[in-house]
Amino acid sequence: MKRLADIPISVLDLSPLTEGGTVADSFRNSADLARHVEALGYRRFWLAEHHNIPGIASAATSVLIGHVAAATSTIRVGSGGIMLPNHPPLIIAEQFGTLEALFPGRIDLGLGRAPGTDQTTSRALRRDPSAADDFPDQVQELIALLGPVRAAQRVKAIPGANTNVPVWLLGSSTFSAQLAAFLGLPFAFAAHFAPRLLHQALKIYRDNFQPSAAWPEPHAMVGLPVIAADTDEEARHLATSVQQMILQLIRHAPIPVPPPVVSMDFRWSSAEKAAVDDHLGAAIIGGPETVRAKLEEVVAATGADELMIHSGFYRHEDRKRSYEIVAEAASLAASLSPA
Repeated sequence: MKRLADIPISVLDLSPLTEGGTVADSFRNSADLARHVEALGYRRFWLAEHHNIPGIASAATSVLIGHVAAATSTIRVGSGGIMLPNHPPLIIAEQFGTLEALFPGRIDLGLGRAPGTDQTTSRALRRDPSAADDFPDQVQELIALLGPVRAAQRVKAIPGANTNVPVWLLGSSTFSAQLAAFLGLPFAFAAHFAPRLLHQALKIYRDNFQPSAAWPEPHAMVGLPVIAADTDEEARHLATSVQQMILQLIRHAPIPVPPPVVSMDFRWSSAEKAAVDDHLGAAIIGGPETVRAKLEEVVAATGADELMIHSGFYRHEDRKRSYEIVAEAASLAASLSPA
């Protein structure tokens, strides 16, 4: 049975926009957080593509990956993920080929199938309504563009070809679990916002995995929301910022990250509270001992090969402290190993 100390832990960042903050603040904070977690022993620092969401500044994901990679030296930096149906595979191959040339051996390419936004914004992206249907073909086209150039190949990713940037599939359902298994790719499940199908997706992935040259065995990452603080009470208080954000998403009125509040009572209906609780069904909220115990439970229950932590806070210093607590719980510095 795997234990928390046996597996790498990584970071998912959305470059959060806080109430009263600026986009420039968000980007500075992302770079600062990346340097911080690199020193703590985290394995990867991924950024996610979202559009038209007031609390998320990571829309130009490839650009921001370059910013973070330039601010660090050893941590792997990548996408968690690029929403591939929003883009021609050739463009993504060129972008990540460029990143790999600039930061060799440190770039990951995680791919998602959803638009990362609402339907109206999806249309503004010129995304075809049926684009997700072509996702398997797009993934394979992208992998081919990043791989060795074939003799008869007329279209090449320059840069990109021959880089073999590691490709991951991300998902919150069983679809990408099946596709990752079929293609022999690593798989990351987004339990940080949609935990319901976690165990089912992992079982499908492992049961159907077909070994590939790069991945002879399945590699499953589990994304988790973690709000860690010095006490359980403080963590519950700080978690109200995330609860408010999710509540406003449910109401279709998204907001920047707000300050925490004394209580969520009277701020939501019982149905809204249930919806927020469902969204945060895998959340770990607490002080050091609570966080350690719950992370151990997740690893034991899922057999995860890696965890990816997303921590949403109003104050940047609280977010940094949360990652320190997780690192201490997992003894990251003591177990730091090459990526």
